[in-house]
Amino acid sequence: MTSDASATPPADTFPRQYARTLRYTVGLPRSFAVAPDDSRVVFLRSRPPSGGATTDRANLLWTLDPATGEERIAADPVALLDGGSEQLSAAEKARRERSREGSAGIVGYALDAAVRLAAFALSGRLFAADLVAGTVAELPAAGPLLDPRPAPDGRHIAYPTTAGELRVIAADGTDDRALATSEAAGVTWGQAEFIAQEEMDRSRGYWWSPEGDRLLVARVDDTPVRRWWIADPANPATAPAEVGYPAAGTPNAEVTLWLLGLDGSRVEAAWDRAGYPYLARVHWSAGGPPLLLVQARDQRSQLLLTLDPVTGRTSTLLEERDAVWLELFSGAPAWTPDGRLVQISDEPGHRALLVGDQLLTDDALHVRAVLSIGERDLLCTASPGEGAEDQTPGLAGLYRVPLDGSTPELLRRAGALDAVRGGEVTVLTSSVPERPGRRAELLRGGEEIAVIASYAETPVLTTRPEFRLAGARRIPAAVLLPTGYDRARDGLLPVLMDPYGGPHGQQVVQAHNAFLTSQWFADQGFAVVVADGRGTPGRSPAWEKAIAFDFAGVTLDDQVEALHALAGEFPLDLGRVAIRGWSYGGYLSALAVLRRPDVFHAAVAGAPVTDWRLYDTHYTERYLGHPAERPEVYDANSLIADAPKLERPLLLIHGLADDNVVAAHTLRLSSALLAAGRPHTVLPLSGVTHMTPQEQVAENLLLLQVDFLRRQLGLPSRG
Repeated sequence: MTSDASATPPADTFPRQYARTLRYTVGLPRSFAVAPDDSRVVFLRSRPPSGGATTDRANLLWTLDPATGEERIAADPVALLDGGSEQLSAAEKARRERSREGSAGIVGYALDAAVRLAAFALSGRLFAADLVAGTVAELPAAGPLLDPRPAPDGRHIAYPTTAGELRVIAADGTDDRALATSEAAGVTWGQAEFIAQEEMDRSRGYWWSPEGDRLLVARVDDTPVRRWWIADPANPATAPAEVGYPAAGTPNAEVTLWLLGLDGSRVEAAWDRAGYPYLARVHWSAGGPPLLLVQARDQRSQLLLTLDPVTGRTSTLLEERDAVWLELFSGAPAWTPDGRLVQISDEPGHRALLVGDQLLTDDALHVRAVLSIGERDLLCTASPGEGAEDQTPGLAGLYRVPLDGSTPELLRRAGALDAVRGGEVTVLTSSVPERPGRRAELLRGGEEIAVIASYAETPVLTTRPEFRLAGARRIPAAVLLPTGYDRARDGLLPVLMDPYGGPHGQQVVQAHNAFLTSQWFADQGFAVVVADGRGTPGRSPAWEKAIAFDFAGVTLDDQVEALHALAGEFPLDLGRVAIRGWSYGGYLSALAVLRRPDVFHAAVAGAPVTDWRLYDTHYTERYLGHPAERPEVYDANSLIADAPKLERPLLLIHGLADDNVVAAHTLRLSSALLAAGRPHTVLPLSGVTHMTPQEQVAENLLLLQVDFLRRQLGLPSRG
């Protein structure tokens, strides 16, 4: 089976296509699972286009037979909702905002151990699909509900409700009952709290036992969290939305963990919650007792605990400390099937993979995530470590790591990689510079046996990044020049720095679509530079942790170093340099014109953090400490006091419905700039969140930014 990308209408422009396709994700197959007997692959994807471009954002649930390559629709949301539109609860909208989910239809599903029963929610209603029989039915569950998950044996499905309950229903639709109910307003069972979803990469709040007879369930009491109100000024008749937001230095939600049996039993898991309040990871498999990873508030110490599933008592398996902070990882800690502990750790001096007491990777690999753990080996992704001979920026590798300590085997290198496997069949997704989009292929024994079709549109432009390690620090960077640029004819180009530049935000990756927006800006007459300075992931623990207590100095210095180093090779006009970014990139852009106007001549700052006291606990305190203990650090890294320094053009953009980086950040900076008499421009986006998923908003934001930048750097306006 081969990919068949849709044709693009001749009149399409990049901003319009980029917005309509949700950044070219509409039509991509995603969320893969493989049956342990390799009999089927399960995934989400929109329906095939019926002539013209793919515009349907609604995902269907699909299965594929690896033996024949035949695909089958397992669940169609249009049919299940009788052609009606989805109705999302406020809680579901918040979950999607936290996960940056912009699509529609079936956006997630969960499976039993045999990958036969799939459960999912539509419009707050519960549906179950038998992937072998090919049937799907709505179950009479209480709702609206969220995140349903079948027991491993497929006999029951558990689900949280928006009323705060954790309920369970038999897979045949009988015996629907509550295992836990909310005792008071602000208390929920089975849902991850804001900070876990936004910053810990923990989106779930309950876990089935391997036997399917009980669950570990998080109880979250949100009442200690301070309340903020997010208004919609464009609709003054609408009441402001109340949100609990744990800003730096303020109380978090109180999270406890309980063992709830289907027989009605209830036992609380006991650990030192005062010393270790963050429930960061939970793992429960047949390989051993439940594992709990709990962190201290300052994230410099954490305990890995085993839990007695009968008594609720915990025992410390491992205590870890770091002078700066302890990173959280995907897929670890976990048990192997024979009961050995799998960890990713910085303790050896590099980001290493350990099984039991055995170190399985050396400093040639910087381990990123554990993807699959088998009887004899595991799959992980890794970047080149500091000890690697090949330091090509933006490449990652998929490795098979034998559990006996043999040398890891490189299976594939690409800019972006992911994989899931069943028995002998693996689904590998990869993105490379030479090919738009993301390719999903089925492998058996390392050999390709099928390709899962993508219905994503082909972009109207082709990216041409040139990768470098820039400056003395060898900063990963990419440079994009206008299509058809000729130095003899066109001379030096105005520069646009296009960074994210902060934690957990690697931008320099060897993947075509990663640079589409940057290439479009380049084609408007700029030399675009994307640089991943210290603090960004994928290089080494020391590289990531160099920003401790100093966002502003370190990340800005590295953008300047990369710019000046690359100017020695590329046609960069250092007398005309602009910078643009969103979120942390927006912070970095505003910072650049406030503190280095000698280098940066204009900036577009989208959804910028301007006062770190207004950002959340887990993220901000990890990097800057507690504001009561380090007020000088918060002062040095925030932007409000810098307002009188502004002497360059600055465009501030902010969604007024943003509940992650709230609009107060931009409004406070704007007020300070006004008080200091500093001209600037503010573009408020009514009804827009941190994601900007609306098609017209996303399209016009690009056009408005490029017009602003062209004016400020002396280029003629478009058209």
